[in-house]
Amino acid sequence: MNQDSAAPEAARKLSGRRRREVVAVLLFSGGPIFESSIPLSVFGIDRQDAGVPRYRLLVCAGEEGPLRTTGGLELTAPYGLEAIGRAGTVVVPAWRSITSPPPPEALDALRRAHEEGARIVGLCTGAFVLAAAGLLDGRPATTHWMYAPTLAKRYPSVHVDPRELFVDDGDVLTSAGTAAGIDLCLHIVRTDHGTEAAGALARRLVVPPRRSGGQERYLDRSLPEEIGSDPLAEVVSWALEHLHEQFDVETLAARAYMSRRTFDRRFRSLTGSAPLQWLITQRVLQAQRLLETSDYSVDEVAGRCGFRSPVALRGHFRRQLGSSPAAYRAAYRVRRPQGESAPTSVVESVVPIQARRTTAGIPGSPVGPPELGRPTAPQAYAAGHGRPSLPGQRSAP
Repeated sequence: MNQDSAAPEAARKLSGRRRREVVAVLLFSGGPIFESSIPLSVFGIDRQDAGVPRYRLLVCAGEEGPLRTTGGLELTAPYGLEAIGRAGTVVVPAWRSITSPPPPEALDALRRAHEEGARIVGLCTGAFVLAAAGLLDGRPATTHWMYAPTLAKRYPSVHVDPRELFVDDGDVLTSAGTAAGIDLCLHIVRTDHGTEAAGALARRLVVPPRRSGGQERYLDRSLPEEIGSDPLAEVVSWALEHLHEQFDVETLAARAYMSRRTFDRRFRSLTGSAPLQWLITQRVLQAQRLLETSDYSVDEVAGRCGFRSPVALRGHFRRQLGSSPAAYRAAYRVRRPQGESAPTSVVESVVPIQARRTTAGIPGSPVGPPELGRPTAPQAYAAGHGRPSLPGQRSAP
């Protein structure tokens, strides 16, 4: 879900040499071409005839070129880092590797731009560049759900929320995966020029002007790469294997021989989520798969996913996916290819889940039928939007 939260401090006044209508896009070698092209298309094409105010685009090389991108293409950016000094908005559409440090010169340019009042935007893995520059310290941020645990662990001062499509924290903004980059760019246009201009641009791009929901629909159950050698790995694996049982976060903390407070802190640093939030999400994902692959009633699904009652399942399911379990199953079966039968035994339905756990760090395919639309995901920072949050109780979901 597009998320608008108040900036933690007063916005800096834009330096006199910078212009609000100037957008600098910072490219690096090895970056994916799709993500890189999003801000170029949104801010680099004159669509004034459609009622979209014009931006001036500066494509800047973040390092020495030529810049090689996916497919072996070579790009030559017309500007270098010095051009960032004229921009009121600086966009980092992607970074080539979440394990590699960005060039120091590029980080310095981003810090200077921020200090001089520029709006700094990180799309998908571009959030890692912003974090490396220290611009996300103490702030809420998001990135692709697959990389959120790594971002949270590497930069513990960043408040990573892997559920969001994008996070607007005033002068620093971040987005999730590829399509969410379009959502955030449209949000910027909406912020600058209003709903009508953003709607006109969305029609030109043939995309929704504003998507609801978040990334939870796409979350995989694979464990983060970093958790494999951590003492919590056994606890997380046990929890995934015993989702059909009723247990709470205190049970997990006891298995880890930690206090609840210590367990919460360690768990969040590894996964990017609070333990209760993670546990509820895993139970809902399990329910999704049983609804897709078995003929169990909703009441039976609730029991097999560790919910205390069908009412609890329905509440969490609707909050995360924007649909009732029964409606979800009906929509999924309409989309299932003819001749494909659903397994009826719990063993058959769990095997694919266990297989997915062995592919840590590899994204799975979407876990819901496309016609349901995006989920109405719980929001950590969605004050003022009237959307439900995850419950804070300590009892088992």
